[in-house]
Amino acid sequence: MEPILEIKNLSYIYSIGTPFEHKALDNISFAVHRGEFIGIIGHTGSGKSTLMQQLNGLLKPTSGTVLLEGKDIWSDKQLTRQARFRVGLVFQYPEYQLFEETVYRDIAFGPKNMGLSAEEIDRRVREAAGFVGLTAEQLEVSPFDLSGGQKRRVAIAGVIAMEPEVLILDEPTAGLDPIGRAEILGNIESYRRAKNATIMMVSHSMEDVARLTDRLLVLNGSKLAMDGTPAEVFTHAEELVDMGLSIPEVTQVFLHLRKLGLDVENVYTIGQAVAALKKIRGGAAHA
Repeated sequence: MEPILEIKNLSYIYSIGTPFEHKALDNISFAVHRGEFIGIIGHTGSGKSTLMQQLNGLLKPTSGTVLLEGKDIWSDKQLTRQARFRVGLVFQYPEYQLFEETVYRDIAFGPKNMGLSAEEIDRRVREAAGFVGLTAEQLEVSPFDLSGGQKRRVAIAGVIAMEPEVLILDEPTAGLDPIGRAEILGNIESYRRAKNATIMMVSHSMEDVARLTDRLLVLNGSKLAMDGTPAEVFTHAEELVDMGLSIPEVTQVFLHLRKLGLDVENVYTIGQAVAALKKIRGGAAHA
């Protein structure tokens, strides 16, 4: 099956030829398939935001290619424009980018720019609002009268209304309470299932990416350091910690057990891991 997105030998350098020259991405390659849920993790400055902006044509690679269904998005201006609709990008704290008089008009902004009919725009606005849990009544109010979490939903709906085949989100739950976090993540998963869309999510929550994603991309020092399932990636817990990343709590328990000399390959559940750790600590206390 052909990838929906393929990145080949991608590099990007900021401020070339100046004292501020900086290589943000260094010879990165990977492929993304339709319907995948991919997590992107890495410490601050590892290149995550730069990579996201390459994938939908906001930044042009210094070298290498970004292929959308096998076509270089920079080979033709029309392909670049199409990529910006087909690959939707939701920046961190997107609610700060709301500007229209009503929620309806804010969500409709992208579809209008696509040149769609009024009927199709209306369908997309209402369907996108449904995906993120906004009511018909809320469509008629000012987005600035909504709560922070509701504004986040409006901003995400504005991208979903363009019906992107690939939806990229930068820390979509940042600053939300646990209920808001769970609801937003549920909204994203609903869109993925309904449209068979590919989701790529940048997150600092290792619990979220371990639980939700099919695959993890780990960036470190402008390079792609790891690419695998969450289970595969988190077996490299020590390396992740050395990169300055946190790891899921259960992985922290397993890592601690390993340091204490326990054969963690034979510990299969969280409960068993915690029980084993308590047993070791109890023995040390009585020694």
